[in-house]
Amino acid sequence: MGSTTMKLSAKGTFARGVHPHDEKSLAADVAIEVVPTPAKVSVPLLQHLGAQCEPLVKARQQVVLGEKIGESEAFISAPVHATITGTVAMSSVATLPNGRHVKTVPIKADEQQLSGDALFEDILGGDWPKTGLDRYGPDAIVTAVREAGIVGQGGAAFPTYVKLKLNDAKPVDTLLLNGCECEPYLTADYRLMLEAPDAIVCGALLAARACGAKRIIVAIEDNKPSAIETMLKAAEGTDMIVRSLKTKYPMGGEKQTVLAAIGREVPTGGLPLDVGAVVCNVGTSAAIARAVVRDKALTHRVLTVSGRGIRNPKNLLVPIGISYGELIDYCGGLTEDAARVIAGGPMMGFTLGELDTPVTKGTSGLTVLTRDDVRKADETACVHCGKCVDVCPLKLVAAKMALASKHGDWELARRYHITACMECGCCAYVCPASIPLVQLIRLGKAQMPKKITPRRTELRCGA
Repeated sequence: MGSTTMKLSAKGTFARGVHPHDEKSLAADVAIEVVPTPAKVSVPLLQHLGAQCEPLVKARQQVVLGEKIGESEAFISAPVHATITGTVAMSSVATLPNGRHVKTVPIKADEQQLSGDALFEDILGGDWPKTGLDRYGPDAIVTAVREAGIVGQGGAAFPTYVKLKLNDAKPVDTLLLNGCECEPYLTADYRLMLEAPDAIVCGALLAARACGAKRIIVAIEDNKPSAIETMLKAAEGTDMIVRSLKTKYPMGGEKQTVLAAIGREVPTGGLPLDVGAVVCNVGTSAAIARAVVRDKALTHRVLTVSGRGIRNPKNLLVPIGISYGELIDYCGGLTEDAARVIAGGPMMGFTLGELDTPVTKGTSGLTVLTRDDVRKADETACVHCGKCVDVCPLKLVAAKMALASKHGDWELARRYHITACMECGCCAYVCPASIPLVQLIRLGKAQMPKKITPRRTELRCGA
């Protein structure tokens, strides 16, 4: 990748999807702020897809920022690290937004911590190389990413090193850098592209070297012209392509991004790897650069706190393990008409029951909705309108999956590919009957047995 050619390609899109109001103006122009070190963090030992880590530290043990405090020998896993310098407290259990109970390592902060400016400079600032990266071999890059505990920061939290390992059976030709950020309200990736583009470019070049990709495409929705311009400038001197995609939800879903950006359709139940692509979020890319070039673990991430139910929407650089409640306080607290606090965005996020829930590596934001935002019609029976099918980007039948889940018909749920659902929320967004389709599908995924005994009856929507 030594070419000096750079180009902005034609816009791409995908079939179906929806166009919710993006509401990004609330925080899009707010620069990233570093949250002061909290008095305590609670670092979950499971904040990734795969096996839970086992603690490597004990109560009253002193730890420093970036020290490894949990690890698993499983292939699909990612170690966790101390996100502040301090003293380990007695282990506890936290309930994550998805309802899963996980062990945590609480750490009480010492007085000596990196200041806000120094922390930002260490994580995102300074110089990031675009040349001479051939001194890092593919295996060394993968090892550094694994040791740093990097997972996908777009929400799925899949261990990144697994994506980057060379796969002789499924060779990769394209690294797709996902800067779409299609969820309403969320602007963390947008601010990263504006404020730390060089780190993103460096990480992308390293990731492409690790997985064997011959080209890099940066995918950005066309409602982010400043980000497109900034990334074009940052990538000068490389052969990276910046591709402007049409604004549509869920453009940020990796299957939709692959189809819109490179014209390849990922098969149902398949992965981008099946069509020769690896997809990395722009935040993940910046973390890769820091892990390889600076030998630093993933301890902080950028997220958005937004919505009309929060007094001062912001984009924040926060230590993993800080509570959602502390982020709300830092942003001025809730408004009087705040009605719902969501981990993530309103389309795919989870409603929070407790504000002391810790932030994880996959936390992209916090959205606070007002009573007017959440007011909706009462649920009625399915009217068989087919709107959920019309908008599903994966061509699934949400009503069938949801009703099968509701009545425990797991064979029917399997036949309609419930496990392939990405839970984007398009179906629920357009449902005239206000059926909680996504919640029912999530429930089905959680309860569906591994072995399914076929049933002879088939449920009908609305039964």
